[in-house]
Amino acid sequence: MSTLPVLIAGSGPAGSLLALYLARQQIPVIVFEKQPDLPVDLRASTFHPPSLEMLDELGVAETMIAQGLKVDRYQYRDRKTGAVAEFDMSLLADDTRFPFRLQLEQYEMTRIINRELANYPCAQVLFSHEILGFSQDDSGVTALVNTPDNEKQFRGSFLLGCDGASSQVRKAAGIGYGGFTYNEKFLVVSTSFPFEAVFDNLSYVNYISDPDEWCVLLRTEKLWRVLWPTDPAEPNPAQTYLNDQYIQQRLQHLHAKDEDYDIGHRTLYAVHQRVAERYVQGRMVLVGDAAHINNPLGGMGMNGGLHDAHNLAQKLTRILKEGASYPELFAQYERQRKDLAVQFVQQHTISNKKLMEEKDPKEQAKRQQWFMDTAKDPVKARDFMLERAMFHCLRDSLEHA
Repeated sequence: MSTLPVLIAGSGPAGSLLALYLARQQIPVIVFEKQPDLPVDLRASTFHPPSLEMLDELGVAETMIAQGLKVDRYQYRDRKTGAVAEFDMSLLADDTRFPFRLQLEQYEMTRIINRELANYPCAQVLFSHEILGFSQDDSGVTALVNTPDNEKQFRGSFLLGCDGASSQVRKAAGIGYGGFTYNEKFLVVSTSFPFEAVFDNLSYVNYISDPDEWCVLLRTEKLWRVLWPTDPAEPNPAQTYLNDQYIQQRLQHLHAKDEDYDIGHRTLYAVHQRVAERYVQGRMVLVGDAAHINNPLGGMGMNGGLHDAHNLAQKLTRILKEGASYPELFAQYERQRKDLAVQFVQQHTISNKKLMEEKDPKEQAKRQQWFMDTAKDPVKARDFMLERAMFHCLRDSLEHA
């Protein structure tokens, strides 16, 4: 086994899973996080059942579940008619040990794993360290790292780019990030207001269609979170959409009440559908958002990144402990994760967005009726939930040798 550590750029969900998996195999790892601490921001919050199974292998799922919010049903609601299609995840009880979605801010997961990594002497997490570039040869990788003191070089066996959509590792490798950016931005706001007290039978995850203003309403372990689209023609989106008056208007439109809403976080962000031209360059491998990014409808982005990380961690373990061929296994990783899983994620998240923003009342009614018919049929509902929980694409990717 190589004594050189595996170098991991980024301590987000994918980088954290990789680091803990390898550390548990007694494989030395160094994680480089450019921020001075683990980032805390309004990002992904939904963990699908296959991701929980992977995290359970690492001994952290139980802690996450105890801290998070279990969602055993989710809904597609028509705002105009009040029609509700509810999908009961208990139908998946024979398919998974975790027949629910876990709502937990992703930064809580990275905190839990970071604490766990402290138990492994073979694992280091270096904050305020950003990988700027790298070179490689037959025996390893040399990363150029910006540190609080000066630029330094670190030598490793492999370099894993888990440093997000703006990945410096991907840019240093000269790998294109093809795709497109939607014209409109999404506004995400959190509030402590108990929507479950004013909407009848409200689930903790709701996709709400409306030809005038669709939205997503979901509960995390801390607060309710609401996502809306914004007008792509607005010349000053941050000034217009992040102010208290506008946010209060949107929340009052969702549910009118006498007092102002308590507003927690607010975030306005661009929405992308992009995939790296390739995931592998010699001893460098891209993972998670560094390799692919999509709109958040359906909660597939972070979960897809966790599936990338688990797949790659298994292969790295074979390479570093059993002497398996890294070019062969890395090529298989790229086929499995790029050619199939990303295709699924891209297609479904684009489709989810088109369905949510449908403005033709007749088409919207047909869509809602399809959801309601599917939800009422246990066989169709189970298959729908297996697909949306990413079981099908995970199975297909693993079968793609």
